[in-house]
Amino acid sequence: MEEKKTIIVTESEVGFRLDQFLAGKFPEYSRSYFNRLIKNNDVLVNNQPSKSGYLLRLGDEISVHLKRTQIDMEPEPIPINIVYEDEDLLVIDKPAGMVVHPGKGNESNTLVNALLYHTNSLADTGEAVRPGIVHRLDKDTSGLLVIAKNDRAQRHLRRQFDTKEIFRIYWALVWGDFDEDRGVIREPIARSRKNPIKFVVDPRGRDAVTRFKVLQRFQYVTLLEIRLETGRTHQIRVHMRHINHPVVGDQLYNGRETQLLNLPQNLRKRGEHLLKLLPHQTLHARKLSFLHPRTGQRVDFEADLPENFKTALQKLPDLFML
Repeated sequence: MEEKKTIIVTESEVGFRLDQFLAGKFPEYSRSYFNRLIKNNDVLVNNQPSKSGYLLRLGDEISVHLKRTQIDMEPEPIPINIVYEDEDLLVIDKPAGMVVHPGKGNESNTLVNALLYHTNSLADTGEAVRPGIVHRLDKDTSGLLVIAKNDRAQRHLRRQFDTKEIFRIYWALVWGDFDEDRGVIREPIARSRKNPIKFVVDPRGRDAVTRFKVLQRFQYVTLLEIRLETGRTHQIRVHMRHINHPVVGDQLYNGRETQLLNLPQNLRKRGEHLLKLLPHQTLHARKLSFLHPRTGQRVDFEADLPENFKTALQKLPDLFML
């Protein structure tokens, strides 16, 4: 469905960025949604294509083609662990191995397919394959996700990500020992030029900040609590790899069999046993806290560790305990 709107810029609106202005005029849509419209020339300024950062001038004529996304994906009766639900949102505990939304090579059996079966109310994010999705977790990362059931909730939650009012705490098992009890990694992240499915620390990338705290030390393995201040793709995994402490079980970022070479010869079989317990990376979104979009009150959620993660922690004292 498409609707055309025309706006004339008034004196009080002069100097605003184009994308910011549109998001303010049409609060049911996100700023990123208008960035996509502008890029696709569905927004014209004085009958000409423009850019998101264009600064408005008095009397500018803004033409906008608003497009509601048509969702043509199949609902699927896939079990999901719903931690909380109300008229505005859901909080889901996603298992490792589940893809969040359909994409190339994953057209079905995703969290979105499960959500479409569970509810008819999901926010329009402007992307057909991502209804309700506010943020995402990697396929092999488990834990908490918040899902928006209406556009107002979607906009409110996205704004909290932008203003860093949403707090996300992860637990991770990583390879190696730490001298310090806590630390901060401030390194920009960009897509790898050598492997398009990987991301790397790159001075030309986007700023990324990861804070970590040691929860428990084992010999050759450490349990960390990790807090994200930014939300770059693969951020924790990239930053941990960068400081030579890859996440245990992370195939893409050097966290599986290659790490066994760093163990003494007499412990490598035990390392193999640990990896057999862990078909996925040991990275779990454990805590999630945000301001509820309707009440404005802070709400806090916590998800228990997956069974294989708990089993690994129970067995580690016999494997690598100091």
